[in-house]
Amino acid sequence: MLASQLPVLIVLLCLGTVAKVATVRSGSELGALARLGPAVLVPDRFRSWALICCAVGELVLAAGLLVTTHPLFRWGTVAFFAMSTYVLLELRRRRPDAGCGCFGEVSSAPVGLRSIGRTVVLTGMAVLSLWAEEPAWVAFAHPSWEFGLIGVALLALLSPELDELADRARHRAPCEQRRGPAEGITLARLRSSGTWRAHEAELTTAEPYDSWRELCWRFFAFQNQDHDDVVFAVYLTGRRPAVRVAVVSSEDSRPLPEYTPV
Repeated sequence: MLASQLPVLIVLLCLGTVAKVATVRSGSELGALARLGPAVLVPDRFRSWALICCAVGELVLAAGLLVTTHPLFRWGTVAFFAMSTYVLLELRRRRPDAGCGCFGEVSSAPVGLRSIGRTVVLTGMAVLSLWAEEPAWVAFAHPSWEFGLIGVALLALLSPELDELADRARHRAPCEQRRGPAEGITLARLRSSGTWRAHEAELTTAEPYDSWRELCWRFFAFQNQDHDDVVFAVYLTGRRPAVRVAVVSSEDSRPLPEYTPV
């Protein structure tokens, strides 16, 4: 039972390695890398290297788990997923527009509770694997399907990348190039969110005075009772899209000299 966690951890670590290397090799522009987890935390010129270093670390952990029972690799895996959970929480707080980058550019959707929940589950699986008495290759040779399938099903439920891959299979274009849902549908999604309910009482009207789209986000601007601008941003893909909000003081608000569509 305990060793059944190891194949799942190894497969995900290898997938993360391949996806990150593919993202860097594809020549993604700096603006794209700036929206991915590890790259957000470093200066521009080091963003590609940050993804590569993360990929190498995942590959080393996967290889160690596969062929040995040395505690360095077992505890290293626990530390890796625990640190990933902390990083995702920080990204959600400090850079709500950034994706986790867990599987390269496929993980470009804003960090949500599903991504955080997945790293928590992976941390728990890594902790359980500490007491496994054999290396992972034994678990691969004699798999415990009962516990393995439960873990895979739970991780699939917590993986927003599957939604993104399904969208790409249907539309054959990245999010920022697709036709988004109608403005009324996006506004309805906003009004069903907890973010909207937390600020609804402050607004002077339920209808936005302005709305626009930037890449994968649609923005709705309202005014509150202090005449400040309350701007909501709704992500355009996913069954339960991310919703963010910013309150801009009327004293700090300045009109742009020129608006350039993206």
